[in-house]
Amino acid sequence: MPVITLQYDDLEKLTGTDKETIINRVPMIGADIERIEEESIDIEFFPDRPDLYSVEGVARAMRGFLDIETGLPEYEVHPSNVSIFVSQDILRIRPFLGSAVVRGVKFTSSSIKSLMDLQEDLHWGLGRNRKKVSIGVHDLSNVKPPFRYMAIDPSFEFVPLDYTEKMSMTEILEKHPKGKRFAHLVRDFDKYPIILDADDNVLSFPPIINGTLTSVTEKTTDLFIDVTGLGEAVYTALNIVVTALAERGGRIESVKVIRPDCEELILPDLEPKSRLLTKSEVKSLLGMELSLEEIVKQLERMRFGAEVLDEEIVEVKVPAYRADILHNYDLIEDIGKGYGYENIKLRIPETYTAGKAHPISLIRSPINEIMVGLGYYEVMPFTLTSEKINFENMRRQKTDDVTHVLHSISEDQTMVRTALLPNLLEILALNQHRELPQKIFEFGEVVRNEITRQHVAAVSIHPQANFTEVYEVVDAFMREMMLPYEVKESEDPAFLEGRRADVYIKGKKIGVFGEFHPEVISNFTLGYAVVGFELDMTDLINEFKLIG
Repeated sequence: MPVITLQYDDLEKLTGTDKETIINRVPMIGADIERIEEESIDIEFFPDRPDLYSVEGVARAMRGFLDIETGLPEYEVHPSNVSIFVSQDILRIRPFLGSAVVRGVKFTSSSIKSLMDLQEDLHWGLGRNRKKVSIGVHDLSNVKPPFRYMAIDPSFEFVPLDYTEKMSMTEILEKHPKGKRFAHLVRDFDKYPIILDADDNVLSFPPIINGTLTSVTEKTTDLFIDVTGLGEAVYTALNIVVTALAERGGRIESVKVIRPDCEELILPDLEPKSRLLTKSEVKSLLGMELSLEEIVKQLERMRFGAEVLDEEIVEVKVPAYRADILHNYDLIEDIGKGYGYENIKLRIPETYTAGKAHPISLIRSPINEIMVGLGYYEVMPFTLTSEKINFENMRRQKTDDVTHVLHSISEDQTMVRTALLPNLLEILALNQHRELPQKIFEFGEVVRNEITRQHVAAVSIHPQANFTEVYEVVDAFMREMMLPYEVKESEDPAFLEGRRADVYIKGKKIGVFGEFHPEVISNFTLGYAVVGFELDMTDLINEFKLIG
């Protein structure tokens, strides 16, 4: 789940209250505070709320939650003369496009960082690592409309972001860090996507990299935003970005998207969606009777529009930036948050049952305590992955013990993972903008031959990471767990030869550790040495009676 860094001065200014109040109340809207620093706070938000991936979105939600400004936020979309033409040949590559103009934004270094972080978090949350959605934000003053979204020969040259010399699009995929990381999204096509202005200046090579000409700086005031992708999620991402900029005083202007396969689109479309919610539905799910007036009050506190239609029905207006409202249950959940779960009266269940801790929970506690004591942060990645991540990126051979997803909706989630390390390396790849060293671990489930097993794994990335470091961590972990063990030379191709070892207990192999092979590091587009280990704890749980 994304962790958002919020600067106090920015957050207080946009929210209209003090940081102590925000810190005390923000967990109640569905967030976990990761750490509190002197000048900022890191908050982890659930993936279903991408509108909270920025300080602007958090401030907007908190103003309602704290009764500073309630009800549906209204954003006016002004007409403009800007248009973008979509060519026929791009439809087979990356067919969806959303665009908008935002003028009059006053940027600072922190607000630019907030915008860039929002962009990257949306790439991960909505975009599935840019495959389904990628976002380009451009300084409008350096380019001239109308724009064109088209496919072009890979030999076309331009100066990509962070570079000073021209490169062909093929060279960008081979040499540019972003190109190498996302090349798999376009390399199989004979032409590549590009957005050009009226003078053939390059705005973007989606979903790879922007041109350097349109870089956003503190002098930028007017922005052109493009969102490309494979489905209608591009429109949601566009709405989230433009409304966040509007929270900073930006003026939203429309863009005419002229497509060859349908009528013209005028974007962004910020009209709220209407849903009908009944009083009985709320009572059924929350388990308590709320008046229609109370239901409306809590919906408005959570930044919905709400109006009583009769003695049973409320019409709810859902903001265009809310991607998570798929059912009335989602509305009722927000009513519960607005009311305050802490305000719901406790009630003794009519049926008495005696519970006890699950065995897995009992072993999780000492493992977490040991790993945190060793300086590692716990993460909880998805259990679904792909063969590319699980095997190919790790230089490991595919095995026959995989549990596949029957009807996968994404190429990124086609199987249940058989190891934890690939997921941890993915998380490192998503957090390259954060300072080093980074040390993370997970105690979680893997599935092999349709049998669930419990593994613990950890990785560490920094310039001096080496075999000695990870050996010391494994040794400390095993000693703290009071597990006698021995190591033998490993042949795991994910690690460097001579800098890898298998872990054995009573002659049975339970795991591996070492320095990751440079090819693995490159496959995950990481720029520094990485070490890690993974141990299968399943059999040890019973054999050594670590839990009752």
